[in-house]
Parts: sequence; C-alpha cells; structure tokens
Amino acid sequence: MIHQLRIYEIFEATKEAFYARFRDHAARIMRRHGFDIAAMWEARTDDCIEFVYLLRWPDEPTKTGAWMSFMADVEWDEIKCATRDQGPLVGKIEDRTLRATSYSPPFG
Repeated sequence: MIHQLRIYEIFEATKEAFYARFRDHAARIMRRHGFDIAAMWEARTDDCIEFVYLLRWPDEPTKTGAWMSFMADVEWDEIKCATRDQGPLVGKIEDRTLRATSYSPPFG
C-alpha cells in the first residue's frame, strides 16, 4: 500500500466555496473512480491556509489510472466550470507519494 499526500493552498475569501465543491462534488466523484480518502485537514501558517488530504492506494498503477479517469470525468469538468465565477479556489498544489519504511509502525 502507498499513500498520497495532497496539499492545496486555499484562500480565506473563497475557502467556504472550495470546501463546498470538494465536500459535495470532488470527494463523491473521486470515490466513484476508486479513491480512498483516509483523512482531510485544514492547516494554517502565518502566510496561508492549506487543505490537506491523504489518499490510500494499493499500488502506483492504480493511483495513476484513478487520477486519469477522475481528471477526464465530464461531471467534474462541468463542476469546475460552474464554480469558476466564485473566484480562485486553489493556488499552489503539492503532491507527494508516501511509501512506508521497513521500520514504520502499521498505519490505517
């Protein structure tokens, strides 16, 4: 099993719109494409607000295929287009694939 850490810079002015889009649409569509969302957090620094979430995958090919199908999803594309007029919802995106070390305690 591998984990994927996603970190999105979000903005105070459009934070609630971002959360509504992710909660009501993205997460549901992701599940339809085989995404296993382990947890979601909000993190704050002096400079920004971040939406952080962790995905579980059985392997790299499954992760790659699921992302390809999600990004090609017509409903997701329509939702992104419909919410563009709310202002910028996401800034910088960080994406990390996490592989447990041989000495890591069990997780999840």
